[in-house]
Amino acid sequence: MAETGDPDLFKDKPAPRPEADPDAEVGFCSPESLAAHPRTPQAEPEVEPEPAMASEPEAEAEPEPDPVDDPMNAPLVAPLAAPTHSAPPPRREPVEAEVEPEGMMGLYTVYALILFAIPTFGVSAVIGLLAVMVRDVPTQALAASHHIFQVRTLWTAAVVAVLGVILIVVNAGVFVLFLLVAWVLVRGAWGSWKLKSRQPIDNPRTWVI
Repeated sequence: MAETGDPDLFKDKPAPRPEADPDAEVGFCSPESLAAHPRTPQAEPEVEPEPAMASEPEAEAEPEPDPVDDPMNAPLVAPLAAPTHSAPPPRREPVEAEVEPEGMMGLYTVYALILFAIPTFGVSAVIGLLAVMVRDVPTQALAASHHIFQVRTLWTAAVVAVLGVILIVVNAGVFVLFLLVAWVLVRGAWGSWKLKSRQPIDNPRTWVI
């Protein structure tokens, strides 16, 4: 029987078969495998810095529109022109027709007596004649023209009325009195209208209007 410590005894024996790797069957590394085969860390490749890109030229800033030239900012209303100091217009003197006649109520009363001379058969005309005779001639030109016109109308009517009564004997008085009535009415209405319009009688001594 051979000794146990003889090295020749193990020459003909086959080498022990390595155990099956469990990692091949599982498909991933087990913790025991990692512990038996430590893995040396690999240095990370250095990343070269990218070259700095040339800065793009800044766009030139557009000039801001002038608010005065901008039509959107234009005022809706044009500015008023500066007032020019001019000389004041000359004062207009009041026209004679715009002035209140002197003694206006008295003049209206006499014209009313002239118009009512026909219905009163001349009585109101006599009263009107007395009224204008006792009154003084007005100093105002407008009132003076109407006063002279009334005096001439009443005195002429009185003289023609007496003449017409006398001519009745020769059958001409009626015609004279008829013309006298028309003449008195026209002159009374014309004088009243001119006085109401604040207008003088252009020719107060005329025989017509």
